Amino acid sequence: MSEKQKWAEEVVRKIEGKIEKERVNLSGGIPYIPENNRYIDVGATDLSWWTNGFWGGLLWQLYGATQKEGFKESAVALENRLDQPLEEFEEIHHDVGFMWLHTSVAQYRQLGSHKSYQRSLHAATILAGRFNLAGQFLRCWNEDKVGWVIIDSMMNIPLLYWASSETNDPRFSQIAEAHSETVRQYLVRKDGSVNHIGVFDPESGTYLHSVAGQGYAADSSWSRGQGWAIYGFALSYKYSQKMEYLETAKQVANYVISQLQETNYLAKCDYRAPSTPEIYDSTASVITACGLLEIANWLDGPEKEFYTNVAFKILLAVEKIANWNPEEAGIIPMGTVQYHSERGRHVPIIYGDYFFTEGILRLLGRESDMW
Repeated sequence: MSEKQKWAEEVVRKIEGKIEKERVNLSGGIPYIPENNRYIDVGATDLSWWTNGFWGGLLWQLYGATQKEGFKESAVALENRLDQPLEEFEEIHHDVGFMWLHTSVAQYRQLGSHKSYQRSLHAATILAGRFNLAGQFLRCWNEDKVGWVIIDSMMNIPLLYWASSETNDPRFSQIAEAHSETVRQYLVRKDGSVNHIGVFDPESGTYLHSVAGQGYAADSSWSRGQGWAIYGFALSYKYSQKMEYLETAKQVANYVISQLQETNYLAKCDYRAPSTPEIYDSTASVITACGLLEIANWLDGPEKEFYTNVAFKILLAVEKIANWNPEEAGIIPMGTVQYHSERGRHVPIIYGDYFFTEGILRLLGRESDMW
């Protein structure tokens, strides 16, 4: 076993211990951001919140790696709780991918549950129903944002690819590929940076403009969005085998790597923000690491080694700031929800812990397929 593998195995043991403690403390609750070092149940106030699937994904990753029943039992209980927003429908958004890929699809893949299959296909059908024919995009949010597309969407469309592969119905993957093309054309810039949000005329499908979203400005480079683009386009390549998606993933990755090398592989919240204040986002780092490892899956030789090594450097840098205190909720600090808000700045966020765990397990070849 190499030194890298020994390190990763030790990190997995620490993750397992801390998540088990958090699982017991939560007693069926759904975590997001700790308050006073403790998680509160987000599901008590908003069961349709977009991050509500990541805890399930974390539990399924650990169940897949350890086969310990407690992780499975808590993951199944979470999936059952999410039936309410799935059935009520009105509050559902494009993040059905994040919510049910990590819960019902995960259980179906690992245990073959038919009920989970039904939930997953229901969620995929809802996502497909958000497709705008004129603009060839998936509507992301609700309310008055009918023509809005966000880069995060690239991580939700694997739900559509999954549905096509399970049902042999090409319509789901056709929608996913059409959306990917639109995002590639209008949200990815020539230098590999990306827009967070693109606004289209929902009637004509015409692209109108970009808006700032969670980054510094409309023309800046929000780091978590960069990570979504890297990983999302790599996943679209995984399913479609269209080389332009892999090339786009590499284009964005190479831009991001050049930025990370300047900050010892811990991502700033926005790569084009002013030098002060210094705002970091560790979640962007670990999402990027997972995306780089997905890219590496499809390469050989020096290129494969390059992206794998950068991913390792990112995970190593993030682990150095990890909080392993079992009495304090959250593993990875320094996550930031959005640039222009002090609330949710430099805190642990559940999806940071999820992607950190996935990345470490990927280094060992022990990850469960969540996408």
